[in-house]
Amino acid sequence: MKEFSFEKLNVWKDSIAFVKSIYEITQSFPPEEKFGLISQIRRASISISSNLAQGTSRNTNKDKSHFTTIAFSSAMEVLNQLIIAKELNYISNDDYLKLRQQLEKKQLIY
Repeated sequence: MKEFSFEKLNVWKDSIAFVKSIYEITQSFPPEEKFGLISQIRRASISISSNLAQGTSRNTNKDKSHFTTIAFSSAMEVLNQLIIAKELNYISNDDYLKLRQQLEKKQLIY
């Protein structure tokens, strides 16, 4: 089976691990958030890896940069939603810090 270039990127691999972390933590959110914050934060976290993958298929540096920028914007969206989840007491401060550090450490945010 062929391995595509994005599958070799550590930042892409890290973003997939981050999606798993988001799915795990959002399982404990209140059921009424199923179509609200849970859905939004999951989609935004998936968008990070999706845009990194899409960017590798582009031919010009400008196009590649555009998708990297979108991935970064999605990471900022997730960070904002994690702050909201913490403020609503859906996640602990410790969980918030772990997820934030995962974003920062893996350079999903700069």
